Amino acid sequence: MSSNTESFNKLREIIATLRAPDGCAWDRKQTHKSLLPYLIEESYEVVEAVENENYDELREELGDLLCQIVFHCQLAEEEGKFNIDDSINDISAKLIHRHPHVFGEKKDLKPQEVRDQWEKIKVESGEKESVIGGIPKSAPALVKAFRFGEKAGGVGFDWKKPEEVFEKVKEEVGEIETALEGGSREDLEEEIGDLLFVVSSLARKLEIDPERALNRSLQKFTLRFRHIEKRVKESGRRFGDFTIEELEAFWQEAKE
Repeated sequence: MSSNTESFNKLREIIATLRAPDGCAWDRKQTHKSLLPYLIEESYEVVEAVENENYDELREELGDLLCQIVFHCQLAEEEGKFNIDDSINDISAKLIHRHPHVFGEKKDLKPQEVRDQWEKIKVESGEKESVIGGIPKSAPALVKAFRFGEKAGGVGFDWKKPEEVFEKVKEEVGEIETALEGGSREDLEEEIGDLLFVVSSLARKLEIDPERALNRSLQKFTLRFRHIEKRVKESGRRFGDFTIEELEAFWQEAKE
């Protein structure tokens, strides 16, 4: 038995012990639903570690995420539904089935061709009724917008060039201006949504992850706004005592 297998089985045994009648009261109390906040939190912490390019953090956070996965599988095993071996076997079979260019007749496919093949196989195998199915309803809207565009593009329903999407962005901005002039709040909300959807498609065509791009902008905003807060605090005055021009000057300082 390899050390990798031993360490994995040790984790399984620890979780099972915690869930045992003489284990931990907190762990015995948990359910799939009660663990969801922890699963989501650990997933975001993995993302943050990757964004920070911090491998010490990534090592730790992946372990925490793995713990959540094993915990859910332990619960399912206790309920007689499935165990972690079933989950591992399922994903192994799925990966082989969706990579015929590797495990079947060898083909040298480009990354986008692999994505298109993946979506085509899912539809043909009856795994989902719609090309755009399979995206969790609970996923962030920006993530869903990106994935909807990606999946539709996989069957040919897409713009050919980024420039075409940019023209659509300008068109949507114009529709927002029209809604501002005489439309209802519902019209304005719809047009704002259309613009956000198209912007996510522009990012996709430019091979940019919109979620990551937005997070980077938020980080930049945070740093600059904290500089404004620092300057206001140093002045001994309140935010309301400053004009927007003065606050903008602090913002420009932060950009230097």
